[in-house]
Amino acid sequence: MRAPGAPRAFAASADAAAHVLVAPGLAETLTVEGPDGHHLERVRRLRVGERVTAADGAGAWRPYRIVATARGRLDLAADGVECHEPRLTPGLGVAFGIGKGTKPEQVVAGLTELGVDRIVPLASARSVARWEPDRVDAALVRLRRVAREAAMQSRRARVPEVAAPVAPADLAPTGTVVVGDPDGSAVDALPEPGDAGWLAVVGAEGGLDPDERAALLARPDAVTLAVGPHVLRTETAALAVAAALTSRRRPPVAS
Repeated sequence: MRAPGAPRAFAASADAAAHVLVAPGLAETLTVEGPDGHHLERVRRLRVGERVTAADGAGAWRPYRIVATARGRLDLAADGVECHEPRLTPGLGVAFGIGKGTKPEQVVAGLTELGVDRIVPLASARSVARWEPDRVDAALVRLRRVAREAAMQSRRARVPEVAAPVAPADLAPTGTVVVGDPDGSAVDALPEPGDAGWLAVVGAEGGLDPDERAALLARPDAVTLAVGPHVLRTETAALAVAAALTSRRRPPVAS
C-alpha cells in the first residue's frame, strides 16, 4: 500500500549501486542476508558507504546506505524517504506458449525487464513441451524466482504476477486481446484499450492453432499487431509483442 504522501518515482531512476527486494515494511534499518546478502556482499562486493535501493515488490521502495557488512550480509540505514513506483498504463499482461528447456525462464526474465504486469504460461494445442500436473508447482516456483531476480536486476519495485498455466480457452476474459499477425496493425495504430489494459497472446512453436486463434479474435475489442514480416520463435515473439506495446505505455498523470 502506498504510504500517504509518498513521492512517485521509479527505483531505476535512483543513484544506487544495486537494488534488492525485501519483506514488506521499509523500516529505517534493514538487514539483507541469505541468497540476496550473499550476492550483494560476496559477488557484487558492495561495501560500507555505498547506496542501494530496497523495494517491497508491491511498488514501495526506499534508498539506503550500507552501514556494516559481514560475510553474506549487509546492514542498511535509510538514506531518503519511502517512494512509490507508479503503474504504467495501459496495464499489460502477456500469455505465452510454453517452450522447451529454459525457454520459459528466458521469456519470464525478459517480460519482467520490460515492465509487464502479469505473465501467463499458455498450454496451447501446438505446445511441444507439456507440464505434467506433478511438475506445475515446481515450474511455477522456478518462474516466480526468475521474475523476482529479473525485477531486482531491472530495478523494478513491483514483481509481476506469474499465473498458473492455462489453455487459451481458459484465459480470463479481461483486457483487450492482442494477437501477433504480420498483417496486423502497427502498434501506433492500435486503439486505446479499456480499463483492464492489454492481454497479448503468443502461441507456442508453430503458433496458435486455427480454432484457438479464431476464439481469441472473437473476443470483444480483440486486435492484431504486426511486429515484422518474419516468423519468430516463441520466446522472441513474446518479447517483441511486449516491447511494442510497452512503447505505448506511460505513467499515469498525477492528479
